[in-house]
Amino acid sequence: MTLTAFTRRSEAAAATGTAEPAGPDGHGATPPAAPRRSTRDADGLAVASFVLGLVGLLVMNILLGPAAIVMALLALARSTARRGRALLGLALGIADLVVLAFLVTGNGVVAWNFGG
Repeated sequence: MTLTAFTRRSEAAAATGTAEPAGPDGHGATPPAAPRRSTRDADGLAVASFVLGLVGLLVMNILLGPAAIVMALLALARSTARRGRALLGLALGIADLVVLAFLVTGNGVVAWNFGG
């Protein structure tokens, strides 16, 4: 016979004589509230967008630019405490795509190099 955590808690409370507060339906304790998204996740997204945008100026800007833009927008949507870093990541991600556009129009291909 399998017991759920709620049943085990109810049986333990009955054995010790302590009563659990009734929930909204009148049948025991209320379940814990879902954890709220922390600003720590949003701060991590802001820093990651900044780093990806910065690295994207030198290499793989076709991948890192859009990734930086998406991460910056997610960080701003989740109201990060590092708003300036997220905005810099957004600007660098856009700059990555602008650099890519200039290099593609100059070389005629997506691949580019530093040499002549």
